[in-house]
Parts: sequence; structure tokens; C-alpha cells
Amino acid sequence: MTQQEQKIAVDLDGGKTLVFETGKIARQAHGSVLLHLGETTLLATACRSNKASEEIDFFPLRVDYQEKFSSVGRTLSGFIKREGRPTQKEILTSRFIDRSIRPLFPDGYFNEVQILSYVYSYDGLHIPDVLAICAASAALTLSDIPFLKPIGAVRIGLLDENFIINPNPEELKKSQLDLILSGTEDALLMIEGSCDFLTEEIILKAAEFGHAAIRKICQALSGWQAKIGKPKNLGSVSQISQEALEAVRKHSEKDLNEALRIKEKKLREEHFSKIKTSLFEELLAEEKEAGKFLKRDLEIAFKNLSSALMRKMILEENRRIDGRALDEIRPISIETSLFPRTHGNAVFTRGETQAIAVCTLGSTAMVERYEDLHGEGESRFYLQYFFPPFSVGEVGRSGPPGRREIGHGKLAEKALKAILPDMADFPYVIRMESNITESNGSSSMAS
Repeated sequence: MTQQEQKIAVDLDGGKTLVFETGKIARQAHGSVLLHLGETTLLATACRSNKASEEIDFFPLRVDYQEKFSSVGRTLSGFIKREGRPTQKEILTSRFIDRSIRPLFPDGYFNEVQILSYVYSYDGLHIPDVLAICAASAALTLSDIPFLKPIGAVRIGLLDENFIINPNPEELKKSQLDLILSGTEDALLMIEGSCDFLTEEIILKAAEFGHAAIRKICQALSGWQAKIGKPKNLGSVSQISQEALEAVRKHSEKDLNEALRIKEKKLREEHFSKIKTSLFEELLAEEKEAGKFLKRDLEIAFKNLSSALMRKMILEENRRIDGRALDEIRPISIETSLFPRTHGNAVFTRGETQAIAVCTLGSTAMVERYEDLHGEGESRFYLQYFFPPFSVGEVGRSGPPGRREIGHGKLAEKALKAILPDMADFPYVIRMESNITESNGSSSMAS
């Protein structure tokens, strides 16, 4: 590999040039890339396990993103000077990367994959979160891991009616729009962001503007892969036999069709469980041919069949899984002041999804303090989302918030931030809790 082949550059609008580099750092990883923009530099690595477990029927992907405080010549301000538990920003960025790359792995790939991304240098101008998505994509693209096609990501801002690619922090503070987009050369995969009461037309134009930049990134990575990328290890992608698919269809199709028409979630799930138990007892019984079917293949075939039957019901009968027509919404009820000692509370119920929202007001002593690469900051409004396992009738972990809880809370917080009164008019810090007590539908939107 020549020195020239180890680097590629992608020119974006506004004089911003992404420089991807490989072959220098983390050479034992299955794929590793340094990404430079200005004086911001990130490392992304991609590694896979050598063999998939026969017990799992899902794709085990793990993504972790970390911002090193040494990247801005600082240490943490607390007693402990080593980076520890991920910050909210790091968790949200890890989720951005995960949501962007997960759909690009082929069905039937069950080897464990780990993406690690580190910010080693930050110039205070080029925000690293979207760059981490691009770097992860590049590492996967050059590796032998079966990643279907490269993706790119950009952030779009709006200043003086002009769109900006990857605005700097000062531009972002003034921007009417903060939109993160990721996608392939052909289509967008993820849209995440917030805006200040913009029209749908402006948002669509922003998406088109951003996708044009994403195409440039994807085309450059595809060309780089053709030159120096490792051959993809497609032999590790397992295929479900037609025999297994047909056996599951023959056993379960009639019962699944009936179960899909049960409106109540818990009752429907009980019927699904009985059908699956019966399926395994029949097709995995000891007296049957030893090793004829893997339990994992039957699990996947069962999921595929139930999904296909549900789609067919929706398309042909204009009927959704809970019995509603396509233009019907779930019954909604709202009750306020259920709890007498809180500052404000409401119970929101939509179908089988329910959230108890509680508002607490306080002085500036109640601000949420945080520390990131820009320094220390404070939030006067924050929304925290709680999703206990009883909300879906399960036994599960109870403790510090997981990534999903952090992510869903941030989504709801962004939706409400634009309607907050100014501090001068309403001099309070606001803490919102969303306690999910039932879930069958979007609980983040219910929040």
C-alpha cells in the first residue's frame, strides 16, 4: 500500500475537507481509520469475533464513543482525573453511530462486532459527533466485516436563510436548525435533530442539501474500498434453508394469522409464545433427525413469517395489529393533578402506552451541571426518562439509566425546548420526569 493510497480527502461545502487515513494506527484491528477535519482528529476501529454463537438470533453490535479531555489540553475538573462513565453526549453519539450503521449489515450475520471511536484532538470548531459516524463507516468499509456499503454523515445548520454543512459551535448557537443526517449514496438512513418552528419544506430542502454532501463521502469511501479494502468475509453470513422456512410456515401460518388479530398486546404475546413453543417441540424433538434444524434458524424464520403476515394484513385488509384502521389513532386520555405534593403532574395514556410526567421547579441551584470538551456548562431545563421493566410486564434490570433511557429522554427534551419561556420571564430551573408505566407504542413521543 503506497503512502498516497493510505489517505483520501473529501471536499465539502464551506472549505471543509475530510481527510481519512489508514495503515498507521491500530493495525491489528480488522479495520481502523483516522479522520481529520481542521485540527480535530478521531480514531475509529472495527473488530469482529471469529465465530458466531449458535445460541443467538440477533446481530450483537457494540458501539462506544469517547471524548478524551486531553484532546483540548485539559483534565476533568473533579477528583477523579480519568475518563469513566460515559457522558450523556458520548452515549447519544454512540447511539447515532449504532443507528446509522446497524441496517447495513446483512441478515444472517451473527458475529459480534465492536466499534470503538475516540476523539484524540479537538480544535473547538469541528464538532466530532458526525465525524465519528463517518470514521466508523470508513473502518468497516476497509475491513473484511460484511458491511454492505459505506455511509456518510453531516450536520446541517441554518443561518440567514443559508444552509451550513457541519457548523461550528458558535454558528450552531445562532442556527435555527440542528439536523444530523446519515445515509448511503442512495438514501438517508437516520434523521435526528431539532429546529425553531421551521416549515416542512425547509426541512426537506435541508435533507436534500445534506444528502448531496453524504453522496460525496460515500463515493470517496467506495473508491477507497475498491483500491485497498479487504475482501468481505461473506462466508460468515448464514443462510436459512428453504426447508426450515417451509417447515415453520407449514406449522405456524394458520395459528399466527389468528394471533395477529388479537387486539390486546399481552394476550397476543401469550398466543405467540404458545405457537413458538409448539414449533420447537415439534421440529427440535429428540426423535426427529438430529441436527436437521438449528433453533436460531427456526427463531428467525418464525420472526420473518410473523412480519410477512402482519404486512400482508395491513396492505390487503387496511387493518393494523391492534385492530385499528390505517387512519385511526389510539384512544387518548389525559389526567392532571393526580399527585397532590408535586409542582405539576399529568398522566398521559394512549392505547396501551402510558406516561406519568412530573414537573419540578427550582432556583438556579438546581441546574444540571455538565462538563465536555468545550468546558463546564449548565442546563436550566432537562427531561429525564424512566422505563422500568414492569411497563412491558417483564422482570428486568433496575438501576442507573441505560442508553435507551438517555436517548429517549433527550428526544422528548428537544421537542419541548422550543416552547420554554425566557429566563427573564420565568426565572426557574425546570426538571421534567417521564415515568413510563405502560408501553405498546412510542413512549418517547408520549413523554
